[in-house]
Amino acid sequence: MEERESRLIDHIHIRVSDLEASQRFYQAVLNALGIEYISDETHFSAAELWIDQGESQSSVHIAFKAKGRDMVDRWYEAGLEAGGYDNGLPGLRKHHPGYYAAFLLDPDGNNIEAVFHGDAD
Repeated sequence: MEERESRLIDHIHIRVSDLEASQRFYQAVLNALGIEYISDETHFSAAELWIDQGESQSSVHIAFKAKGRDMVDRWYEAGLEAGGYDNGLPGLRKHHPGYYAAFLLDPDGNNIEAVFHGDAD
């Protein structure tokens, strides 16, 4: 309970244009991170993430936490295979020493990241 109360974000809601394509993408990238999800004909959800279809789409950046560089690499490949688009190859970034990340655009163009913070974690 204490961990949930210390979080800044309660939930993230993304509205997409094609729920089936988005489900395929998010299932692949969350599987690569070992994150459980629920999916049906009306929505897709995982912990604080909620995705459904609507007339207008969202434009967001989400960073998923990875447990290592190899997990970031697997996440990136899984996302590409599931319909995502490259938005930054896996590699070190200048945010702080050890910041290893990859970026994909989901089927609606949202900027989705997987990051491993290394020693700074």
